[in-house]
Amino acid sequence: MNLVSIRIITSRIEELISFYEQVTGLDAIRYTPDFAELRTKTATLAIGSTKTLQFFGGDSVAQPALNRSVIIEFLVDDVQQDFKKLSAFLKERVVQEPTIMPWGNKSLLLRDPDDNLVNLFTPASAEAAAKFQS
Repeated sequence: MNLVSIRIITSRIEELISFYEQVTGLDAIRYTPDFAELRTKTATLAIGSTKTLQFFGGDSVAQPALNRSVIIEFLVDDVQQDFKKLSAFLKERVVQEPTIMPWGNKSLLLRDPDDNLVNLFTPASAEAAAKFQS
């Protein structure tokens, strides 16, 4: 079994797509006005509007902007450099500036427009880096 994607359901699809394009530097693939994907080498972040819930059983299946338990994480080459490059864009979205975590990653924690937590991180120790070598 492989984890292929994480999907965010939102009522602010254009704002969320724009946010993730800016933060990741990736261009979203827009399949319809209500569904897009940002693909990385290892997984996909899908973004669907609340209109897509009709295909899963209706509006009560998921509710946008209510997550308080998931962190969407992106491995980046240099989190400090990304922080400098994105600092004006991120403004009040930063929860924690780049910080070395006990498990060896340097992490930048922020919130997307729907208030989901997003972690941009770079391994800062040899042990942490080893986990991501193929």
